[in-house]
Amino acid sequence: MKTTLHTRAGCDSFLLFAALCAATLVAVWVPWFLGLIGLEMAFSPSSWHAHELLFGFMPVIVGSVLLTAVGNRTERRPLAAWPFAALIAVWIVGRLGVAGSAALEPLTVALLALLFPAALIPVAGWKFLLTKNGRSLTILTVLAALVGAQSLFHWELWRFGRSVHGTSLAVAALLTWTMLGGGIIPDGRGITPSLAGKRRKARGNPLRHVRSTLFNRVAMGLGLLALATWILREDGVLDERLTGALLLAAGFTQTARLARWRPHRAPSGLPVFVLHVARTFIPAGFLLAAWASLGGDTAFNAAALHAWTMGAVGGMTLAVMMTQSTLAHNRHALTTSRLSTGIHLAVAAAACACIAASLDPQHTMLLIPLAGVLWIAAFLMLALVYGRKSA
Repeated sequence: MKTTLHTRAGCDSFLLFAALCAATLVAVWVPWFLGLIGLEMAFSPSSWHAHELLFGFMPVIVGSVLLTAVGNRTERRPLAAWPFAALIAVWIVGRLGVAGSAALEPLTVALLALLFPAALIPVAGWKFLLTKNGRSLTILTVLAALVGAQSLFHWELWRFGRSVHGTSLAVAALLTWTMLGGGIIPDGRGITPSLAGKRRKARGNPLRHVRSTLFNRVAMGLGLLALATWILREDGVLDERLTGALLLAAGFTQTARLARWRPHRAPSGLPVFVLHVARTFIPAGFLLAAWASLGGDTAFNAAALHAWTMGAVGGMTLAVMMTQSTLAHNRHALTTSRLSTGIHLAVAAAACACIAASLDPQHTMLLIPLAGVLWIAAFLMLALVYGRKSA
């Protein structure tokens, strides 16, 4: 029991750090991107923003899911307190390495940044390798893909001054995780069916959720194929019309897949409704990326990137963070609160503002700060929730 409490406290510390990280990164990036401040780094504002959110913030969320599940999904003992402290220290070292990148060799920066995810895989992963649970191995694969994408990111940055394929691979890995339902939580299901099921039970309704069917598998396969072509879009390997057609088909099938959940009829309340709002950014991103390929307008590709990262992955990340905390402390308090709904809607609005800024650059000076304020407020509120729980 004592070890389990240490595990919960450690994961709460992970999530508190992640929430503060998400808010701080955007608070620094917005004025840097707009040219209001200057920072001495080996990264451009856009490269630093992408690196720290994809490879600094997101691995903490994935790690929290893995480490929480160690004691719930396997017969192995969960982690004690000191491994969590060591992982947090390694994560901080990585962030300091990136911050001081102007004074360090590129290889040193890359190795420091890779310490946390590289350490997380053996710490949490070896226990899951002894099981045959598909969800556990899927999220472990996502983490491994992030390590590969981050390595590619640093190589591209050193070789070309910017990363294209490393960033795209990371986005595709995280979007795949999102399409699968946000990974695993202690009750063994994805985030959406878990929250919907709990709300329906609380209202006296039978537990019903859409089973995995051939259509779902086809939709997932088509989505993965479209993402693969999207990653290779700048290599000239595939015809733009083929890429656009696959992205368009993936957008339509993902829309149909979302509709099969019948979110407008599900008696599951606002917490699940806002999660469905986050999931609508998945097909929206595919359709925007398809327009970019078929119409040749790169602005739509930037809009697709924000739809997938801020809207879909950001919204699902909030669901993971809130569900992890709820199951560890109070099974209904956080998921049913108005604060939770407000946090979700703030991130969705931030994503919409960034999409609008990509499509209408003339209003960048208005829309980007607006998106930043909404994102920062959402994650600071979430950090406040974790701070109160830890007190």
